[in-house]
Amino acid sequence: MGSGAEIWRTDPATLRDVVLDRKAVEGRLGGCPPLERVWLLSLLGRDKEALDEGWKLLADAGDRFKPLLVLAQVYQRQYRWHEAAQLQEEALRLASTRTREAMARHQIGRRLFDEARYRDAAAEFEWACDLYRVAGRNQMARVSGQAMQRAREVHRTHRISDDSVHDPGGLDGPRECDENRIRESLSLS
Repeated sequence: MGSGAEIWRTDPATLRDVVLDRKAVEGRLGGCPPLERVWLLSLLGRDKEALDEGWKLLADAGDRFKPLLVLAQVYQRQYRWHEAAQLQEEALRLASTRTREAMARHQIGRRLFDEARYRDAAAEFEWACDLYRVAGRNQMARVSGQAMQRAREVHRTHRISDDSVHDPGGLDGPRECDENRIRESLSLS
């Protein structure tokens, strides 16, 4: 997005985009490109409008790649993962460059993270990171690398938590679920 004060950001703990300044985001709706408008509508929770405009944009698009990914984000924000996955997979098939493939894989990773499929998400983020790096997109490679680390961290925490719940006697004897440790690992300090 443009310059100025930060009006949205990606939460490093959840990897979800969050609004910081609702008024400023709403103010951008009038003068932004159609693709950004669909994303902003979704960010504002105006899902019906985002879907209507997104599908129209996709129908009129000569190049379907970015509209597919933005429309997938709208569905993902509604926890409609099947629809999001279908659109992301089509975008992946249309990716004609390493950068586009990386973009699609990063978005797939974010969806998998939302679905609590952390190991799979980490693999997609790693793939995106490598593709971005090879394409010379170092900043995007760092973003995907950080997302990969977060997915691995949450996967380890959930695996430990699941083990202590499902196998309290385990090989090492009883393990207690340390809620504070889990909370700390799920938040980035």
